[in-house]
Amino acid sequence: MIALRLTEVQKSYGDNHVLCDVSLTIEDGEFIVIVGPSGCGKTTLLRVVAGLEMPDDGQIELFEEVVTEMSPAQRGVAMVFQSYALYPHLTVFKNLEFALELAHLSRDEIRQRITDVANILSLADYLDRKPSELSGGQRQRVALGRALVRQPRMFLFDEPLSNLDAGLRMNTRIEIAELHRTLKTPILYVTHDQTEAMTLADRIVVMRAGRIEQVGQPLELYNNPVNRFVAGFIGSPAINFLGGDLLPGAGAASVGVRPEHLRVVEDGRLQGKVLHYERLGTDTHVIVDLGDTHQLTVRLVGQWEFDLDAPISLDFDDDKVVLFDAQGDRIVNNV
Repeated sequence: MIALRLTEVQKSYGDNHVLCDVSLTIEDGEFIVIVGPSGCGKTTLLRVVAGLEMPDDGQIELFEEVVTEMSPAQRGVAMVFQSYALYPHLTVFKNLEFALELAHLSRDEIRQRITDVANILSLADYLDRKPSELSGGQRQRVALGRALVRQPRMFLFDEPLSNLDAGLRMNTRIEIAELHRTLKTPILYVTHDQTEAMTLADRIVVMRAGRIEQVGQPLELYNNPVNRFVAGFIGSPAINFLGGDLLPGAGAASVGVRPEHLRVVEDGRLQGKVLHYERLGTDTHVIVDLGDTHQLTVRLVGQWEFDLDAPISLDFDDDKVVLFDAQGDRIVNNV
């Protein structure tokens, strides 16, 4: 069954066109991650699906029911925001209980739902505490729990981990992935974090200026971007763009080379100097100055040492590159 279908959805604020003919279909049980630069329309799209914003045009269907004009309460979705948005004067139990009371559930049903969710999220020992007595990770789990107790048809996440430090982000990311595997409820998830997108998503939606540029599985987007924008946005460290003169027959094309596909050699096609390098333990990232303010990043496996400003020679395998024309579109038939 199709969980969500957006058909030519548009949204503007005055002359600012935030969503431009956005069409997207999500299957039941899918985990979809939306990425894109700030201002591309990610959060607005989420709010339109939730019913917090009304589209100017287009249609929204949830589980084959048109909900375009429905209120948020009628749509059966739950949204988790970047800020925890917890009630500071209420205990964890009361925060989880609030929406269920509004739904007029019985006391026994409310307690059972809260108990189940508290066990899933390891919150059972914190139900009597207030948000100020919790860590950032615990507060975020309460925010997740508040969505879970409602047993929605779909979850909407708006950068839910951005306020957490790196360690907590990883742990909470694992918890969200495990929840999805257990509940199999479809998720629409907005993030700016490459790791979240690549590790959580069944499919990634890349947006730019209110439009969808490409939709696909994480490695599909990484290996086969449809244009230069997607190639540059997906992947960390970012892809390097070089002139077509480095590749026989490429002409005016732009050549995209992933950092891990560059290698240090004796006499390669790229000559530069070491501007900076970062020791990451398992990898070493090298920033190379090619002159004329052109820099590229090399990702080397293992632990390397370099002298700053030392000359360095690099090369790549021709079958590893991606070519783009003058308009930035992918050239399918690589040289």
